[in-house]
Amino acid sequence: MAIRWGNYPAHQSFDELIEKRNTPRATSKALCDFLYQLKDKDLKDYRDAAGLAIKLMGITFTVYSQDEGNIDREWPFDIIPRVISKQEWLSIDAGLKQRTKALNLFIADIYDKQKIIKDKVFPKELLENSSNFRPQCVGMKLPNNVWAHICGSDLVRDHDGTVYVLEDNLRVPSGVSYMLENRKIMKRIFPDLFEAQQILPVDDYPSQLFNMLSSLSPRKVLKPEIVVLTPGIYNSAYFEHSYLAQQMGVELVENLDLVVGKDDCVYMRTIDGLTRVDVIYRRIDDLYLDPEAFNPDSLLGVKGLMRAWKSGNVALANAPGAGVADDKVVYAYVPEIIKYYLDEEPLIPNVPTYRCFIEDEKNYVLSHLNELVVKPANESGGYGMLIGPHSTKEERKKFAALIKKDPRNYIAQPMLNLSTAPTLIGNKAEPRHLDLRPFILSGKDINVTTGGLTRVAMNKGSIVVNSSQGGGSKDTWIVDLEDKADA
Repeated sequence: MAIRWGNYPAHQSFDELIEKRNTPRATSKALCDFLYQLKDKDLKDYRDAAGLAIKLMGITFTVYSQDEGNIDREWPFDIIPRVISKQEWLSIDAGLKQRTKALNLFIADIYDKQKIIKDKVFPKELLENSSNFRPQCVGMKLPNNVWAHICGSDLVRDHDGTVYVLEDNLRVPSGVSYMLENRKIMKRIFPDLFEAQQILPVDDYPSQLFNMLSSLSPRKVLKPEIVVLTPGIYNSAYFEHSYLAQQMGVELVENLDLVVGKDDCVYMRTIDGLTRVDVIYRRIDDLYLDPEAFNPDSLLGVKGLMRAWKSGNVALANAPGAGVADDKVVYAYVPEIIKYYLDEEPLIPNVPTYRCFIEDEKNYVLSHLNELVVKPANESGGYGMLIGPHSTKEERKKFAALIKKDPRNYIAQPMLNLSTAPTLIGNKAEPRHLDLRPFILSGKDINVTTGGLTRVAMNKGSIVVNSSQGGGSKDTWIVDLEDKADA
């Protein structure tokens, strides 16, 4: 017998499955009891089955390497799921809806009257120095004040069980396809567990995404033409682009497939001629979206796309300019943003954050670099960070110079003792740190996935969960214990 919960060190952090030695949490008891009775061979068989499913389903991700170029790798997956109770999830769901609504109101205000700046709630200088503010978007008004139609907010849990929002991804958030495929894999290898428990579904995300995108169509037609715009096969998220297009039953296009006509409408080239496009789910960053409006050297964008969007002839999701709120310095002001636009207290707290452009906070960061995690404002993927407690003296010296040179570009946070979950290492369950990225769809209504993409740091002691840096993933189960009890 491979897994013995009495030997599992659950006391080192808040553990998602095990409350204390040899005692599973109520939400995970059925799962833990099942895992307990498995033998080494059973675990190997289940893991092999998951690996085979990943190969057959073609689930890959791309890693950029200076030495070897782009490398396609099979998706790293752990067969022990993360489990959260429905009761807890309902409060997280409400908090994410609140946060996304406030952020969209903030973006709409920033490109309109900038009341939040005039009322001195948000500093003007932060906007002036924002790398994601797009002057081309000033004056645009969008339906329901929604600019970030698809948002991925990263959640972490601290040692005391408190859930925090770590960051908001409002430009072109990725990972939802892996959430959906994780669930398919688990249903394949553990069908009996799904029959025995009330695990809330995630399978309806593609239809929710399609309906939300359809609602954005400027033409009120029965079947609006929706496309997914990808940079191409060499993009690290190409699997996701093609997956979502296939799941929604819409066309996957590149820039050469689209053209903007003299009428400022967007058309797709087909074998039958040009077909008008109503909605573009774009997976290209702002600066490469339209060489006429942004980077003139872009080979990925569509000339005139911004003209078509500003004329109201095509909808873009996410809207250009939404990234103004996708900034780790702006993140520090989200509690104030929620209070300002909604007159509510945040339902999910931020991680305490030091803003280096404020002199006193900068000085504190510089004198405590060995204790803090320092992040640049607009990097992603876990790159460009200083993890103070794990850093060298030379690394801290380098970051001190970077902060002094450009304090606007850096924030710092205490290093949280992130929650863990049992992860299969060899034939034993060992604790590994993790986070969670739920996905929020905003149109007329706001919908949050029941769970999300759980990313796990596969290396012992590591808090870096990004797949490009050795992280893996788990299925996320939202379990309804009350429904099971009623049954």
